[in-house]
Amino acid sequence: MKPVKGALFYLMVLGLALVAVPGYPLFSDTGIVGYKGLTMGIEYTGFKVEPGESVDTDILLINQGNTGADIKVWIEKAPKEWNVVIQNENLMEVTGIFVPPESQKKLIFKAVPKGEIKSGSYQFVVGAKTTDGKFYRRKVVTINVVQKVKEKASGKILINTFYPVLRGPVTGRFEFTVMVKNGLGKDAIFNLYADAPDGWNVNFKPELKSTYISSLRILANQSKTLDIEVQPVSTAAAGEYPIKIGIRTKEASAEAKLKVILTGSYSLKVGTASGLLSVNARPGKPSNVSIYVKNNGTAENRDISFSSFKPENWKVEFKPAKISVLKPNQVKQVEVIITPYEEALVGDYSIEVQAIGQKGSKDSVEFRVTVKASPIWGWAGIFIIALMIAGLILTFKFFGRR
Repeated sequence: MKPVKGALFYLMVLGLALVAVPGYPLFSDTGIVGYKGLTMGIEYTGFKVEPGESVDTDILLINQGNTGADIKVWIEKAPKEWNVVIQNENLMEVTGIFVPPESQKKLIFKAVPKGEIKSGSYQFVVGAKTTDGKFYRRKVVTINVVQKVKEKASGKILINTFYPVLRGPVTGRFEFTVMVKNGLGKDAIFNLYADAPDGWNVNFKPELKSTYISSLRILANQSKTLDIEVQPVSTAAAGEYPIKIGIRTKEASAEAKLKVILTGSYSLKVGTASGLLSVNARPGKPSNVSIYVKNNGTAENRDISFSSFKPENWKVEFKPAKISVLKPNQVKQVEVIITPYEEALVGDYSIEVQAIGQKGSKDSVEFRVTVKASPIWGWAGIFIIALMIAGLILTFKFFGRR
């Protein structure tokens, strides 16, 4: 019995020595031991892809300890049918990384098939280890390659619209998105066309690109997404406008209906028929000037009101005081009655007249008002001068006799 006990004792000592020796970690399939607060994980550990598709996922290295860690990383196992690499965010291949205390770092696991590969399950093992050997992790990534089930040709072309009705002002640019499916069972080139109101521009573009196209090639039983850009004519009135778009080959065709709802634009123009912006007035007396208000927008403008910026104690009135409705390009005349203050001094004054419509539409004109003296003061002056002359004549006559 003594030799057996002695052998067991030596085995226990050897095991403890192995644990104590740096660089010789004790680990299981997925991990290991000996470095407090440090861990490694894979964001996505399982994938299902079609032949030819590549895979990438993040490798997360988290250090919750109070000291930094230098970590070596590598691909411990990879099937021969794949090219596998560990990269940083700049897509450079990485074999080691430093993780500061209380922080985390991220690397990228990338697997690219070497050409066409067979269906099946492929396993990859990612390893991570500190330079002192106290931390060691192994993580498994599984990629299942599945052959795509071939769709049976429907013999049709399909167009699906995501948002067939768009709303906005005439100055806007409307962009629809449609998906076109080739169900003919063979590759084909499709011609694109559109039926829109006169003067409107309709252009087809590949998804998220700015190039205009008039045709496109779609593989058998595949789909492609198109952007359709619509620009209304600038003179279009508010209302609903249907647009028909289509795609066709020799064998088949398909159409879809779109709609643009124009809310119209709002713009006003204020001015005078003659273009003159000067007015003569007298203190306390009303003076009239005519202005016109024009709807330069494409929508009806309602409840147009007026306001003025004038000197203190002056009066400015409008006839009519409000325009109930003004159609696009319609013009209406408004009388502006300006009454200076009774004690206004002779000179030039500025008055601004403003028309205010819907949706923030407004315009204004500024008049120069010249206040002149009242004629009564002119006659009074003449009378005083005449009295003075008469007085002088009488004075000369009286003193001349003496």
